[in-house]
Order: sequence, then C-alpha cells, then structure tokens
Amino acid sequence: MGTAARVLVVNAGSSSLKLRVLDGDDHVVASGDEPPDDRDALQRFVSSGGAVDAVGHRVVHGGHDMVQPCRVDAEVLARLEALVPLAPLHQPAAIAGIRSLQRLLPDVPSVACFDTAFHATITTAASTYPLPREWRDRFGLRRFGFHGLSHAYAARRAGEVLGRPVHRLVTCHLGAGSSIAAVVEGSCVDTTMGFTPNEGVPMATRSGSVDVGMLTWLLDAGLPEPELADGLQHRSGLLGLAGTADMREVEAAAGAGQPDAVVAREVWLHRVTQAIAAMATSAEGIDALVFTGGIGEHSADLRGGIAERLTWLGVALDRDANGLRGDREITGIGASVRSAVIEAREDIEIARGTRAAIGSVQH
Repeated sequence: MGTAARVLVVNAGSSSLKLRVLDGDDHVVASGDEPPDDRDALQRFVSSGGAVDAVGHRVVHGGHDMVQPCRVDAEVLARLEALVPLAPLHQPAAIAGIRSLQRLLPDVPSVACFDTAFHATITTAASTYPLPREWRDRFGLRRFGFHGLSHAYAARRAGEVLGRPVHRLVTCHLGAGSSIAAVVEGSCVDTTMGFTPNEGVPMATRSGSVDVGMLTWLLDAGLPEPELADGLQHRSGLLGLAGTADMREVEAAAGAGQPDAVVAREVWLHRVTQAIAAMATSAEGIDALVFTGGIGEHSADLRGGIAERLTWLGVALDRDANGLRGDREITGIGASVRSAVIEAREDIEIARGTRAAIGSVQH
C-alpha cells in the first residue's frame, strides 16, 4: 500500500472489547468499549467507524516463534489456539475477537500483534530458568515477558518526551497487571514477567513472584491444585492483602490508617522499587525511568513513593510536574536519572505493527 493505512485496533479482554480506529497519522477517529460477547454492538461499531485498510489485534502470547506482527490465516489461528493454556485469561478473548472481525470484514486483512514480541530480545541469562534441561526442552520453558506493546511504545515515546534518545531506560507498566522492563538502545534486555503473566511484582489480583517451595508445600498440605491456581490468579495481590483490587481504594484506606491497606501499599512499593533496581542492573545502569499504565500514569503519590525509595539510584521528582497530567518529564532538581510519565497507547503500537505487516508506509 502506498500510504499509511487506516487501522481498526482491537484489544479484547475477558470483560471488555476496546475498539479504536486510527487514521494514517495515528489520530483516533472512532472509539468504543463494548461487551466482549455483544455481536450487535460490534456490528454497529464496524458499520459506523468507516472503511479501514486493516484490523490489528492485541494478542497476549505469541510463543517462541511469533515475534513480529503477522497476518492472520488458518495456520496462525491454530498456533494461537495452541497457546491458550499459557494465557487462559487473555488468549481466548483475542482469538474470539479475530474470528468476529474476520466474519464482519472478510476482505480486510487481520494482523496479530503480540505482547510477548518486544521481549524476544531479552538476554539468554534473563530468559533461561535454572530448571532441568529435559523440562526446558520438553515443555519449552523460558521467560517470555508480557505488556510488550505498552513497553515498546513507552520506550520510543520517552525519547520524544525527554527531547533526546535514551540509552538505558527502565519502563514501568503499572496497573491491574504490572511489569517492569530494561530497555537498552530501544531493545528489551530483561523484564519482570516470565513464562506466565503471574511472575514479577504484585498486581491487582495476581500474586507476582512467590516462593515455589511454599506452593509445593501447600499442595502437599492438601490444598487442591485448582484452588491454588485460582488463588494465585484471582485472590492474591492487592485483593489478598487489602481486600480490594483497586489501588485507588488501597491508597485511600492507607491514608486513613487502615492497617491492611498500609501493608498492601508498602508491599507493593517494596516489590516495585526492588524490581526497578533489578532492571537497572540488567541495563547496566539507568538514564531514565518511565511510568505508564493506569497506576503509573495517575498516582502521583505512588510515583513519589517510588522515587523516595530510589534516591540512592539518582531518582528525584519535581513535585509540581509530578502532580500534572499528560505526557511529561517529571525530573527533579539534582536528579541524575530523568523521569517521565507517558500515557499507555498500545493502540498506536498495534497500528504501527499492523501497517508494517501489510506493507504500508509508516508515518
């Protein structure tokens, strides 16, 4: 195609279907958040959104081989189906979204853009689990990483916000799901999520990393495996600590001195700052720190709490800038590490990947 394509971006979750139409300059010209199983609502959006040149889908897991956006055909769909056990909450929704749009727009190419792809460049040391070789070979065990579309956009956008390219960057996608990545010269070298999205820092309902010996002990003690899996995915994290999965409620309760909420906030801050320091080690230093995602963008208090715990690393925030909104630099006076807040825009990253896959010109 000779010009930048108009792309319908589909972000299918377990409870919502986010739809955006981006023109060739990545401006949103139509948007909607629909129930995932409401075919009539999807039909209405497609009919009212205008003609599109391609449909780009966010797909959480691309496995070992799908590390670039690719056009979706029967073979690709079969490979995505095979990955459902590795991402049972997200992969089925993405596949359902692809099938629905292929029915509604049979002559428009569909492209899968993978959250794991940005992390395909992490080092062997970062990707390899110290497990028996026969397990690693038989089951394909390795650290994949997730939220790659968000990290990729934040890493590229950081140079624009800070006014120059950044050599060593730590990107923090902090939200209901959270992960942190080390990016060197635009390529990811390490990240906190692993074989599944449950590894890493505590999240809204996911535990993050915990002692695997404790988990096998719980199984030996009689805890049924389904209950263990459900607890780690759906009843841990902020919910398990404070009784709510909403960080805004945790912050309010902690501010009022509610003990469980205070502990939840401190555990979250401890693990997140620990992970940032680890990613700085993987990058062999840190030139800039970027906050994105729902919590990363909107909680000045938690950004401040992170900075206070990383003063030794050279992080300091400007209080006034930290309290504002929008993409901006928030570096404080005397800081050796620059800091920025960037709106999460996976839709732009998906549109760019989709255009690359169909061969259109990038803007």
